[in-house]
Amino acid sequence: MVLERGTSCYNNVLILGNVKVGKNTWIGPNVILDGSGGLEIGNYVSISSGVQIYSHDTVDWSNSLGKKPIKKKKTKIGNGVYLGPNSIVQMGTTIGDKAIIGAMSFVNKDVPKNKKWYQNKLKV
Repeated sequence: MVLERGTSCYNNVLILGNVKVGKNTWIGPNVILDGSGGLEIGNYVSISSGVQIYSHDTVDWSNSLGKKPIKKKKTKIGNGVYLGPNSIVQMGTTIGDKAIIGAMSFVNKDVPKNKKWYQNKLKV
């Protein structure tokens, strides 16, 4: 894990694999940062309590009784993003600069810069 200057991270955060975090980012308690497929987090990002960000899944591997590989895909969080409490970001998702993710959201599609995502959909 690479943490740039000014970034703070609670000591009970689970960090896996290749995770890169920019400067002045806040990572709250009980967060999961899965960098198994690569995870990049920008500058001035607020990651609220209980957020889970993934870059892999084991659905096909499990259902095939290990015959299919574990899926891995890079996940990227832009600069100035706010991730609300208990949100989940699925592997391969890109969240653009200054986007706002509402509390308890499930993000399974890219979120463009300066947009809001809550109740599991993009808001215009």
